[in-house]
Amino acid sequence: MKKLLCLFLAGLLLGLSPLLAPALAQPSGDDLYYTFYGQRIPLVQRRDRIAVLLTPQPSGTRSVTTPYQQLQQALLGKPSGTRNLEPAPALEVSVRPLGSRYAVIELPNLEAELVAAVEERLQQPYIEATVPVLSRANQDDTILLPNQIIVSFEPGTPQSQVQLTLNRQGLEIIRPLRFSSNRYLVSARQGDGLRVLNLANQLNGVAGVQSATPNFVQTASYRSVPQSLDTMAASSGAATRVDDWLARLPGPKDWPVATDLFPLHWHLDSTAFRGPHQVRTDLQVPQAWQEGTQGEGVVVAVIDSLIQWDHPDLQQSLYTVPDTQPNRLPNEIHGWDFSSQDVVCDADACIQGDPDTRISPAELDLLREDLQNTFLLGDRALLQHYSDLTHFIQQARPEFLPRQVATIIRQWIQGDTMAEFHGTWSSGVVAANPGTERGIIGVAPQAQILPVRVFGLGGEITIASLVEAIGYAADRGANVINLSLGGLLPDRELTDQIMAVLDANPDLVIIASAGNESLDGVSFPAAVPGVIAVGATTINGDRTPYSSYGGGLTVVAPGGDTSQVAMHGILTTGGTWVPGFWQGIEQPKHPWGMGVDELGRFVQVQGTSFSAPATSGVVALMLAANPRLSRTQVTEVLGTTASYDGLKLTQSEANQYRLQAQVGFGTVLDSQVLRPTGIFNFPDPVSPDQYYFGRGLVNAAAAVRQAKARR
Repeated sequence: MKKLLCLFLAGLLLGLSPLLAPALAQPSGDDLYYTFYGQRIPLVQRRDRIAVLLTPQPSGTRSVTTPYQQLQQALLGKPSGTRNLEPAPALEVSVRPLGSRYAVIELPNLEAELVAAVEERLQQPYIEATVPVLSRANQDDTILLPNQIIVSFEPGTPQSQVQLTLNRQGLEIIRPLRFSSNRYLVSARQGDGLRVLNLANQLNGVAGVQSATPNFVQTASYRSVPQSLDTMAASSGAATRVDDWLARLPGPKDWPVATDLFPLHWHLDSTAFRGPHQVRTDLQVPQAWQEGTQGEGVVVAVIDSLIQWDHPDLQQSLYTVPDTQPNRLPNEIHGWDFSSQDVVCDADACIQGDPDTRISPAELDLLREDLQNTFLLGDRALLQHYSDLTHFIQQARPEFLPRQVATIIRQWIQGDTMAEFHGTWSSGVVAANPGTERGIIGVAPQAQILPVRVFGLGGEITIASLVEAIGYAADRGANVINLSLGGLLPDRELTDQIMAVLDANPDLVIIASAGNESLDGVSFPAAVPGVIAVGATTINGDRTPYSSYGGGLTVVAPGGDTSQVAMHGILTTGGTWVPGFWQGIEQPKHPWGMGVDELGRFVQVQGTSFSAPATSGVVALMLAANPRLSRTQVTEVLGTTASYDGLKLTQSEANQYRLQAQVGFGTVLDSQVLRPTGIFNFPDPVSPDQYYFGRGLVNAAAAVRQAKARR
């Protein structure tokens, strides 16, 4: 199996797991759980996945082979670049990297001979440790349990007591968490594995300890909405050209901005699609601009994955950290990458992280070959090159023809490569400012983006990095924090950090995506009190099929739905235009994947990940119109100016509402947990509209007018 399969197999298995699932997550024999404000969150151990912690390479070194490449050779028989080692016979497993430090091995079966062979080949100097793989009950996620716990102490606890408490528990400090108070990342001196759960649970009962939670390595999906195999197999693999799209639109041609792509931004103004006489289902952004504001002076921190801030349409919207910034990090200029394990130094200090949130040369090396293969290889060669993936798909859909399987492989490789730039997508929705006559424009094109990266490749994220990132964004004076992420394990450390940051900054607004699980109850961290949770709607005014609803939902905004019509997605900035992707080959001549141009500089996407930054952009417009607004006032204005005009419920939704109204909102009707957030709202009666749309569809024009009136 080749390299990119390692990157996106987990995403593909979201669609395949009900059909393949050779070994579902199984209980370990013990009661596995961690606690969230005293509530037990149950976990199960996966027997079909093994994770390893790779030995870190010294920063700045470029060896012939990386530890991950050596692992590939050991398990899959792939050449590693060395001349003195013969490839080992391939085992029937798959392996994928997770960020820069971890790799996950998937076992197609649990035969003792295969497990023993894998364990034997893992006895290598480039492997630091094996790491338990867990999953939530009744889910197919991958959660790694490293030997790390985040421990918070009560305010005022002296350092001597902190050290004494940790010593008694056999723990040692890895480092204090930055931009956070009384919070430490610690590890056990002896023993790790599942014992980490027990240690964290025990710490929660120790005097002086405010909370303790394992620093899980999670794999949040970049893909806004997983596609079905049938949809991918039916795709031609080629997107429609921009000019063809523009020619189809019958709407007016007098755009309010100097970019010919403006009519495709239906979430800003849907008139070009729907005509002037239908009820508006967009944000009414041009009307907000007419109020004299485009987000001037407002800083929006985008906490996300790769943010390619040198995109031509993002360069003018980039925040620069001033030289006078207190506690400035080494070489910090445009934000910070908290996902990086590198150590950077200046004359004053050394610190973990990276001052650049863009794709690195090493990450390009990891992604380039497989993306290029989708353009260079014919169907037969592609199926042979990705033979293990071919086998997985054929197991799930034996009726598919070879060309259909090849189409699926291309779609997933291209889509997942594009999706690594999720943070670039989110940034463009907030504040893109066209650099040419053909460019993307955001909701608040004069606002500034503070790039903050928390995701490694493959969706790898830890709560420690997210805790630090939120504290950093607040410390750097962001007016708005956008969290286009969801579906994480409910976590007390992150909840406490959000609460502390909001308490210390009463004017700071945090906005998060409600989640793409289509569940009754928004996902975590959108469910944290004080956070504005945003669901997604379509160009026709429907709730998108994926958008979560019910408990905790604040408002909705356009999130797009590309399942039927690609141009009904949200148009934004992409990242695969980076020249490094196209070294040594002829550039594509047609759009591909989610792109609307030949290199993917512009993309059409869907998800609550984009209704959230659309709302962040609206808040930037409001704060530019009235910088004195508090967070409470912003939330109130968003809610009172939102409306249900143009929104509509399906009969299925109406029937579901009737059922929930009878049995109680949030009531579980079977063994499945409907609310994955860990935060349960009171089951107060609400109207059907509020149940699915919160306070309604955000109206930028009305919100800006009311914000100005509050002077």
